[in-house]
Amino acid sequence: MRVLFSTIGATTHLHHQVPLAWALRAAGHEVCVASQSDIADDIVRSGLTAVRVGEALDPGQWDDVAPLPEEEVSAEGNIWTAQGGIAWDLFDLCELRPEKLTYDYMHCVLTAWATHGFRPNSSPRTVDDLVRFARQWRPDLVIWDPTTFAGAVAAMATGAAHARLMFGFDVIGRMRQSYRAALRERPPEHREDPFEEWLGPLLERYGCAFAEEAVVGQWTIDPVPASLRLDVDHPYVPMRYVPYNGPVTLPAWLRAPARRRRVCLTLGRSFRELLGGDRAPIAELLDAVSTLDVEVVATLNADQLAQVPRLPENVRTVDFVPLDALLPSCSAIVHHSGSGTTQTALAHGVPQVVATAPMLDNLLKAQRVTESGAGLHIRDARELTADGLRDMLVRVLEEPSFAARAGALRREMVGAPTPREIIPALERLTEAHRR
Repeated sequence: MRVLFSTIGATTHLHHQVPLAWALRAAGHEVCVASQSDIADDIVRSGLTAVRVGEALDPGQWDDVAPLPEEEVSAEGNIWTAQGGIAWDLFDLCELRPEKLTYDYMHCVLTAWATHGFRPNSSPRTVDDLVRFARQWRPDLVIWDPTTFAGAVAAMATGAAHARLMFGFDVIGRMRQSYRAALRERPPEHREDPFEEWLGPLLERYGCAFAEEAVVGQWTIDPVPASLRLDVDHPYVPMRYVPYNGPVTLPAWLRAPARRRRVCLTLGRSFRELLGGDRAPIAELLDAVSTLDVEVVATLNADQLAQVPRLPENVRTVDFVPLDALLPSCSAIVHHSGSGTTQTALAHGVPQVVATAPMLDNLLKAQRVTESGAGLHIRDARELTADGLRDMLVRVLEEPSFAARAGALRREMVGAPTPREIIPALERLTEAHRR
């Protein structure tokens, strides 16, 4: 069969798709990956076929969002603003408390994300380009990033089966479930759905009617461990998370055993690629580890290092190192709660200290890691202090329970079907859709 992958133009999002795309290619299926031109070279370097669609990704596309009025912010609200004063965490897709999930709250959150968070990723040009290619190439199955709804539109416009491939928790599916239940309680004339208002006219342009599958797919491929997954009434295909970091050459120092306990410190790539900067104070992070008897490997580039007046003697800095190769030698990791980083740490059973950069499901991931006993977190990276981080890092290094719980989650992940092993299920679901 022909399988079309669709993703936002950010390398980290592409990396979540590559292992499954490889598995499909190895099984004899034709595979293309469609995205903005920003990552076309990354797609090609991964050994896959790239299809350029839409405009280049604009890192400032989220900068014009107005925050919610003060009276609409809950007392527990975590006031965090990105560039230009965007209070993204006020539009909290991760809210799970039933008493908070009123129709008005969910409508406001979903409107904000549909209008300002997701629409830029699926601009009219992006959708047109993707539909045009899909009508020419005729995929049997479209697998799309859950933030790139153009994939769902292209699938529905061509009659292809389609599924989301998650990179984190299904916060969209969870809130949509609660929101649709609230909608059913309202009079028909007051059932306003921001996703239908956005995606409905797009689908009509291609002769299709809006359906909930445009938001959550016909089914969802989910690499999150079952014990951490949100409770959503939706068909899921569980899949083992397989880390992919792009083509790399293993550095010589990483081939030698660590002389002391090793700690990885990384802020990932997502915030630099999508929001133009980090949210954690780098000088505080390095100060926190400077007095500990550990070897720290910090993935910091030149711009990040320019913020640091002095580099501690126990810190090795590298612009990039594949976490999949580094983490097996680590006793702990300090990070920002990015999906790839969190999942790779879980896959290798490494205890985590998370200085959360609140965006989409980052805080929820950090909370779930803490609740599982596999790590600790601070709610907002911008409130980080060296003493606070040092205390958390010492705990996860010295208390055996953290390594034990991280190891248990690793065993759970290893028990999930690999990308190769889920291909028969994808074939059956695609064939059932054809019938």
